[in-house]
Amino acid sequence: MQQRIPDATIRRLPAYLRWLSTCNLERVTSGILGQATGFSSEQIRKDLAYFGAFGTRGVGYEVKALRQEILHILQLDHGVRAVVIGAGHLGTALVRYVGQLHQRDVDIVAMVDNNPDVIGTKVGTVRVESVDQLERLVDDYDIGIAVLTLPASAAVEVAERLADAGVHAFLNFAPVPVCSKRPDVFVQQIDLTLEMQALSYFVQSRQPHHVK
Repeated sequence: MQQRIPDATIRRLPAYLRWLSTCNLERVTSGILGQATGFSSEQIRKDLAYFGAFGTRGVGYEVKALRQEILHILQLDHGVRAVVIGAGHLGTALVRYVGQLHQRDVDIVAMVDNNPDVIGTKVGTVRVESVDQLERLVDDYDIGIAVLTLPASAAVEVAERLADAGVHAFLNFAPVPVCSKRPDVFVQQIDLTLEMQALSYFVQSRQPHHVK
């Protein structure tokens, strides 16, 4: 029986990959990688051990080889194509930001909206298409990831259409669960409002308490 990899481990791998992609060293230890990414050396060794023995005890990891292994684990070595649903402020900002990174491991190749005023326009190099073309775009571009930046009222229906078309990974900014009854679909939920509300605790906890 194949060992289940914790979701938290998968979410840490891109942080390791980002630093490995920019460092100028030939070899690194888990301690160096930990200092650079903010995780403990023990955590890094445990995460990597799920996928095999990539390093040498007392010597560390070869940077180029480890980077390639993580790319392969995340299935980024051949690139993954994404579509952004919603050409509002958040959606267009994401497309522009990813485009400026000049990275092609995850490539936003399509964007859709239902507003006739923006359909046919471009955000960076990405043309905004009609939501009516959703299934065709998934098929034509072999879309693997969908990013939902649309209102909650439309997110559930659009996500189901995407899942039926073969998309199994979602980054959902809409404040509503999607594809919750589909075990074949993975959804990463990001609610910016909830994140900021949670952060308010840490703001208050750092304030000095005055005793009257």
